[in-house]
Amino acid sequence: MLISLSIRNYALIEKLNIDFSAGFSIITGETGAGKSILLGALGLVLGKRADLASLKNKEEKCVIEAQFDITHYSLQKFFEENDLDFENSTIIRREILPSGKSRAFVNDTPVNLQELIELGDQLLDIHSQNQTQSLTETDFQFQIVDAIAQNESLLQNYSNQLKEHKSVQIQLSQKEKELKNLSLEEDYIQFLYTELEQAQLIEGEQEELESIFEKGQNTELIKEQLAKSIQLTDNEQYGVLSQLKEIKTAIQKISSIASEYQLVFERVESLHIELKDILNELNQLSESVYFDPEELERVNQKLQLLYTLQKKHQVNSVSELVQIKNSLQSKVSSLSELENDIQNLKEAKLQLENELKLLASKIHSNREIAIPKLIHQLKEMLVLLGMPDVQFKIELDFTPNFYFNGFDTLQFLVAVNKGSDFGPIKKVASGGELSRIMLVVKAILADYSTLPTLLFDEIDTGVSGEIADKMGEIMKAMSQNRQIFAITHLPQIAAKGQTHYKVFKVTNAYQTESNITKLNQEERVLEIAQMLSGAKVSESALLHAKDLLN
Repeated sequence: MLISLSIRNYALIEKLNIDFSAGFSIITGETGAGKSILLGALGLVLGKRADLASLKNKEEKCVIEAQFDITHYSLQKFFEENDLDFENSTIIRREILPSGKSRAFVNDTPVNLQELIELGDQLLDIHSQNQTQSLTETDFQFQIVDAIAQNESLLQNYSNQLKEHKSVQIQLSQKEKELKNLSLEEDYIQFLYTELEQAQLIEGEQEELESIFEKGQNTELIKEQLAKSIQLTDNEQYGVLSQLKEIKTAIQKISSIASEYQLVFERVESLHIELKDILNELNQLSESVYFDPEELERVNQKLQLLYTLQKKHQVNSVSELVQIKNSLQSKVSSLSELENDIQNLKEAKLQLENELKLLASKIHSNREIAIPKLIHQLKEMLVLLGMPDVQFKIELDFTPNFYFNGFDTLQFLVAVNKGSDFGPIKKVASGGELSRIMLVVKAILADYSTLPTLLFDEIDTGVSGEIADKMGEIMKAMSQNRQIFAITHLPQIAAKGQTHYKVFKVTNAYQTESNITKLNQEERVLEIAQMLSGAKVSESALLHAKDLLN
């Protein structure tokens, strides 16, 4: 419930602080006194768009603060999800800075406007004349039926399942698109992969094959040069080995004379040993030189295959070809995986659709049961409000379509006068009739759902007399379980309130200000008498006012 409201520097209000009571509260005042300003301030607290023009003094910030008792609103989860401090007495503050920027706080914790709107929707429902038009909207009509059908839990489950169904549908579409694209290339991808697979690629093989081919191409030259090298090394008379042996013998004869000769001798001896080893290796190499034309052709073919594949795939090594082969293998494998994924997603989608159909069927059944109850209650209460011949026809059809709230379509038809045809509410009902129907709807919803504090802004438009009295009785009855405010120009409704507030203007030499005050019993009598007879209050108006209050 709304406990208090504080306004500073807003429109015609310089500073205002007002406490509110539980039950049924009335707000009255002359046209232009500032009731719309009060509503605007409450709207800002609930997340409405801020406007720099609403600042009374453009050089100071505007601050609007509302205190709510949320003890019985079950909002702990909302506060936890939004990382807010939960307090049974919660304060919402909205600030508009001279720069035009707006800030909002819940229990001194900054919040964004979306969070503020979500919280505000659960605290205060401001019903203006414009909102009466929501009666003509299918979504609101479904809300009425579902409240009486007690479909809240089923609709939540349905909504969760529908979100999952949409998610699966998106995944399925993406996978099918991927499969289609891959399928178009499947044969070519398979061909490329097979080609690389058959090439039996081995990293490092190309360098080895190139070496073998180079040797095969130069067999005669290799033999000739190896033979020449062996002859120059091992010629008995003039060979390098023979000459080195003589040098070794000569130096050996003087090696004992001085250490430097000994060192030279050791180096020559090392050369002699190394040269013999080289000669031995030259002989082995010469013996191993072998020319096999068939082997050379095989090597050449393999090299040409590697060169062709590298050119085809625009790479420079076997290692890169192996990477491409692995990538192609993944694509080939992914085709099979995609087909499995698609099959699994189709099965999941079908299962979700069956579950949605089951939930939608239960929702539909509950609605079918609720509709006669709703029609009976609407007629019963509207008879009291001067609509004795009103008839309702609510047509509910179960379709194969997935809507956000089930599979149903709904048509809300009304016949206001005896013998008239049924038609949509917006075409058949007048403004006053819409106001009465909306009040009755709110009263019915109050018995089936946890409505927040309700503020009716001139819902009595277009009615008077006994009907106004009945409307007041309905709002008074609603206030037994929740806080109700009614902004009204009708004395019959004003007299029903438990608490009465008056909005008024004060004008001095410099400015005009709006304010609000709580009326005592005597002030209430005078206010209602003025509502009955105007500024000049007659004795009979005072008596009538007292009679209404009693």
